[in-house]
Amino acid sequence: MQEASLQGVLKIILIIALIYYGLKVVTRIFGPLLLKYVTKKAGEKFKQRFEQYQEPEYSQEGEVTIEKKSKSTSSNKDVGEYIDYEEID
Repeated sequence: MQEASLQGVLKIILIIALIYYGLKVVTRIFGPLLLKYVTKKAGEKFKQRFEQYQEPEYSQEGEVTIEKKSKSTSSNKDVGEYIDYEEID
């Protein structure tokens, strides 16, 4: 069975600490740039979807247009038998 030397353990701890602090520094430098890029892309997608729903045609002044929605659901008037109840005192 092998035993770990004190020098080896300290070397591993030092490597882990350097990697940890290195990632912290890199995150501080590139984090805001990455966040800026992500928000820019999300804004572009939002703008594209918003423009997709905008109507590009503008009507002339005084022109009236009426758009009706189609009724895809039909209500059934004969739902059942209704009974009027009277209160008994």
